[in-house]
Amino acid sequence: MDYRKEFPIFDNIVSHYLDTAATSQKPRVVLDKLKEYYEKYNGNPGRGSHALSMESAELLQESRETVKKFLNAEKSEEIIFTKNTTESINLVAYSYGMEFINEGDEIILGISNHHANIVPWQFIAKKKKAKIKYIYLDENGQFDLNDFKYKISERTKIVAFSAVVNVTGVIQPSKQIIEIAHKKGALVLVDAAQSILHFKHDVQDLDADFLVFSGHKLFAPMGIGVLYGKKKILDKMPPFLYGGDMIEFVTEQESTFAPLPNKFEGGTQNVEGAVTLKAAIEFVEKIGYDTIKKIENDLSMKALFAMGRLGFIETYFTENVERVGIIAFNVKGVHSHDVAFILDSYNVAVRSGHHCAQPLMTYLEVPSCCRASFGIYNNDEDIEKLIEGLEKIKEVFNL
Repeated sequence: MDYRKEFPIFDNIVSHYLDTAATSQKPRVVLDKLKEYYEKYNGNPGRGSHALSMESAELLQESRETVKKFLNAEKSEEIIFTKNTTESINLVAYSYGMEFINEGDEIILGISNHHANIVPWQFIAKKKKAKIKYIYLDENGQFDLNDFKYKISERTKIVAFSAVVNVTGVIQPSKQIIEIAHKKGALVLVDAAQSILHFKHDVQDLDADFLVFSGHKLFAPMGIGVLYGKKKILDKMPPFLYGGDMIEFVTEQESTFAPLPNKFEGGTQNVEGAVTLKAAIEFVEKIGYDTIKKIENDLSMKALFAMGRLGFIETYFTENVERVGIIAFNVKGVHSHDVAFILDSYNVAVRSGHHCAQPLMTYLEVPSCCRASFGIYNNDEDIEKLIEGLEKIKEVFNL
């Protein structure tokens, strides 16, 4: 099936879009659901006894139930809606970190983490006088389990890592990381922003304490994110934002707070975001992760083969490791921004720079690189245009 036809943007512009890792394009069923919500159901949930308010609240809960089933969470109140992955991580860092991390405690992070899964923990570590330890990579670009076993200790309070490295697309050994952490009594936060589009995440099977992702990388619009947390942990954590439906009772001097999930959902909720996330999840489930994986892998392998034949392309962690449809690469002797600029003249969209992963790039001694990432709407023509653009770069820079 030609899934490209399901995405209206390609009817309106000429684009060989190879930047799905930054944000996915949106299928018609999601865009239709957004329009339908505002034309038929728009109301402020929990702010009235009239039909629209109650319908909006019902739609929000239906979306929560969909996410619960999607992640195989035990309870719907373990699903907290946020703006994005970054807000979800900050919620955990501030609420859990400020309450439970103390002087001398340890926070373990992957060196390949996105900045959003580093900077909040740096803040907490400074405030609470805790120590940050980094786990480096093995020869295949994965979270080094031997390094992890050596560095984790009884003082480790939380381990935070990316299920898929956003720069390279390398899949991390999530279940093994969680098992090792739990043996030492540490909690684990899984950043699934870059992995949620590519394979199933079963939070009960993983035994993840927290798992976070953004809707916009899963065919939903920007502005909706998810925090999954085990209820027994979330119940102990203080609120992150104050006001709106997270309130139970307010007096002149004191307030009490609503139970989960409302405790962490201060202010008016992004109902249209939740509704369209539900539609996006149903779209993914209808296609199936096996189909998505096959399309992405086929395209990625074709692109790698074609790039390898050029002779002037350097790629990173593309062999002997399980990956999603992402290729990190450089044109030897040419800055990644120049490469991306010239490719754009061929209507080829790739990401360039440090990809919000400066510690990783420093560790790899690679100042910057390009990233081509594939989705179900890509095809062989996109790869042909990528290669055509790279050949032009060779000509321009006399490689």
